[in-house]
Amino acid sequence: MNEIEGIWQGLAERYPALEGCREDIMEAYHEMRESFARGGKLLICGNGGSSADAQHIVGELMKELRLHRAVPEEFAAACRRLYPGQGLEEKLQGALPAIAIGVNPAFSSAYANDVAPEMAYAQEVLGYGRPGDVLLGLSTSGNSGNVINAVKTARAAGLRCIGLGGLGGGMLRELCDVYVALPESETYLVQELTLPVYHAWCRMLEWAFWGGKA
Repeated sequence: MNEIEGIWQGLAERYPALEGCREDIMEAYHEMRESFARGGKLLICGNGGSSADAQHIVGELMKELRLHRAVPEEFAAACRRLYPGQGLEEKLQGALPAIAIGVNPAFSSAYANDVAPEMAYAQEVLGYGRPGDVLLGLSTSGNSGNVINAVKTARAAGLRCIGLGGLGGGMLRELCDVYVALPESETYLVQELTLPVYHAWCRMLEWAFWGGKA
């Protein structure tokens, strides 16, 4: 069993209800891995608890989670050449570029006031997103208007789209390239399964880039 499969097996053992989501969870992982491998980035959006989850994911991807992440040697050499003896390269860690949408209140409030509140996430996606990037939309109902508009914008801009939410999936399920339908419908129960899924993704991605190839 390779490490990626082992991470999945551990997830399924701790949360047997997720067994039926295996194909979609793994497909979403491969979408993110391929994007990062090509130099892309991950944009993440949600509301309320899902917004907190978006920020949590960024924290796991932008720094070490379980493995040591040495910076690229070319960058380390540049640091040593430009700033000899300072050890800058030793205090930095390899990162997978991820951005949480909707966490800049100055921008969000300005766009809500000047244009339309339900389009603020979409505007950030338009500004940050590039073809080949991935948008991860978190919505327990699958019908959050600002998340739906962000996904629509992402698709038009050439991004791949992943949805993570409740069993029904709503409009989000219809719009995304991959949708992980967690086997719950009530908000707090969907949220209880959301964290272990994205933790598994973050562990898989870290292993793919710093632990081995899978």
